[in-house]
Amino acid sequence: MKPSLRPNNPCFSSGPCAKRPGWTLDALKGAAVGRSHRAKDGKAKLAEVIERSKKILGLPADYILGIVPASDTGAVEMALWLLLGERPADVFCWETFGSAWATDCQSQLNLKDLRVLKADYGKIPDLSQADWTHDVVFTWNGTTSGVRVPNGDWIATDRQGLSICDATSAVFAMDMPWDKLDVVTWSWQKALGGEGGHGMLVLSPSAVKRLESYTPDRPLPKIFRMTKRGKLVRGVFEGETINTPSMLCVEDALDGLKWAESIGGLPALIARSAANLKVIEDWVANSNWAAFLAEDPAIRSSTSVCLKFTDPAYLALPAEEQGKRAKSLVSLLDRERAAFDIDSKRDAPAGLRVWCGATVDTPDVQLLMPWLDWAYGEVKATF
Repeated sequence: MKPSLRPNNPCFSSGPCAKRPGWTLDALKGAAVGRSHRAKDGKAKLAEVIERSKKILGLPADYILGIVPASDTGAVEMALWLLLGERPADVFCWETFGSAWATDCQSQLNLKDLRVLKADYGKIPDLSQADWTHDVVFTWNGTTSGVRVPNGDWIATDRQGLSICDATSAVFAMDMPWDKLDVVTWSWQKALGGEGGHGMLVLSPSAVKRLESYTPDRPLPKIFRMTKRGKLVRGVFEGETINTPSMLCVEDALDGLKWAESIGGLPALIARSAANLKVIEDWVANSNWAAFLAEDPAIRSSTSVCLKFTDPAYLALPAEEQGKRAKSLVSLLDRERAAFDIDSKRDAPAGLRVWCGATVDTPDVQLLMPWLDWAYGEVKATF
């Protein structure tokens, strides 16, 4: 039967993600709009985003964090273009974004001594193959496959190369072993539901040393440059951004960070995401038509939860028809305002992707489950 109750917030998109519970436009009323971001007030707010983020995440005292252009993509690209090339590189990829970084290394940076270690959607490469005399690039959480690295045990403590981690769907939702990570990136529009266009970049002392000692033999756009006369431009990591940020977005980022602090910080954020995943795990255990794309629980994401169709009647359809039926299900849920934007990424297997980060309330995930069953029943009637 068609459910009678809908999620209070049907925003289950994997990016931009749901705003924190109770969010309204009033959260932005303190924004320093119409002011220069280089003025005292604007710079103070940018520095506050940095300091609150460092405190919540528990960054080591000698790590630095800066706000950079162009969201997580800009932060990752900045790291790749500035740091890679001094030594061989390994790129691990098992979904869309990791594959994009591999393409950059192969086709844009033209790295000569490069290994790309790939796995299909729902799987993960053999992480023990990492050579830590090399630089190693990877996503912590594969947003479009629902696959995460299980832990940081595979990252060498005595590594000679840098560990470069795209963690945009992991920070503020998963425990990060910072001492194993030299470069970490994320964006505001993921785990805390901020607005888009701004990236965050963490550098360890080893990463800073590389920046100050290595000059890539490639042209670097202005927005990528973080050194001057061989020294790191420290202002980038103190609120002096390379480009002009949106002060509305800055205020929104601060609102999300203050909310995270108010509920208990990182442990509470991780617990909320884990509780959301548990709801879907319990539902999948009794489903006759859906399963996790990531079959191994040890590598299953608690944020970007990806589901595949397992009903034999569905799988008997031609591939093109399978894709159409999946889109029909997503459109039906959208029209009913039960769930927005839960289709899988276009180059991923046909299925569903439900964001379960900390800004999503667990009761809303519980209310979504019967809607999934109802919608699939409606779509299956068209087979």
